[in-house]
Amino acid sequence: MKRELSLAHLTVISLSPPEMIRVASRTGYQSVGLRLIRVTPQSPGYPLMDNPIMLRETRAAMSETGVRVHDIEFVKLEPDLDVRSLDRLCATGAELGASRLIVAPYDPNLPRMAEKFAEICALSAQYGFGVVLEFFPWTVVPNLADALALRKQAGSPENGGILVDALHFFRSGSSLADLKGLNSAVVPFLHLCDGPEKGADDLEGRLQEARAERLVPGEGNLPLHSLIAAIPAGIPFSLEVPLERMTAERGPEAVAFHVFQAATRYLDETEFASC
Repeated sequence: MKRELSLAHLTVISLSPPEMIRVASRTGYQSVGLRLIRVTPQSPGYPLMDNPIMLRETRAAMSETGVRVHDIEFVKLEPDLDVRSLDRLCATGAELGASRLIVAPYDPNLPRMAEKFAEICALSAQYGFGVVLEFFPWTVVPNLADALALRKQAGSPENGGILVDALHFFRSGSSLADLKGLNSAVVPFLHLCDGPEKGADDLEGRLQEARAERLVPGEGNLPLHSLIAAIPAGIPFSLEVPLERMTAERGPEAVAFHVFQAATRYLDETEFASC
């Protein structure tokens, strides 16, 4: 049985959810991650919870293709976040069959953020899915160790885990030792991509790399083999590889196919394709 490969929305962010699902089907993916909340003013989000027509079209595309929704994203844990406002988002995630909601750390008050993480986990549990906290090197939770500490501060909720992104993991200097003993409830899936051995020194350059120009697995110098060997066996890989220049030249479907082919080839060559 082959490992599940999911198409992250950032890879083809110009596509609406129904378009994305059909592209994912044509290019080989089993599932997708949908960005329902806009992250930056320059990058779109697709609020299906506020758009019943597109929600119906998304469900129709899922039914036609057999491609499922793996995760939805993403909620910024900011100081003024009202967790109750996420009820319709969670209800939509449940309607789509999502297994995880991605949240991100943007509150300098760590105890307050841990409390909100716990509250979101409790809300999501009512809808039957989990939550993952994604750490970023430029935030107040910059690495895996700090993300695990915040999860512990939140009471280690059963449905609350950590999203490891290959680029952020290595750019943050996170340790492979911190992955030892973690099961798939704590690390339920991986954002897979590649990059140069060294990233930019400035924030603008780091954001440009992370949000616009990553490398497909096998084209960079990140020690992905070691990371994959350290994570829980058999978890899905979400391919988050934005390639803005290639998208402008050849279109998002060509990018989705290129990313899938490169990841499949890399995993086959390194013997990590099987569950």
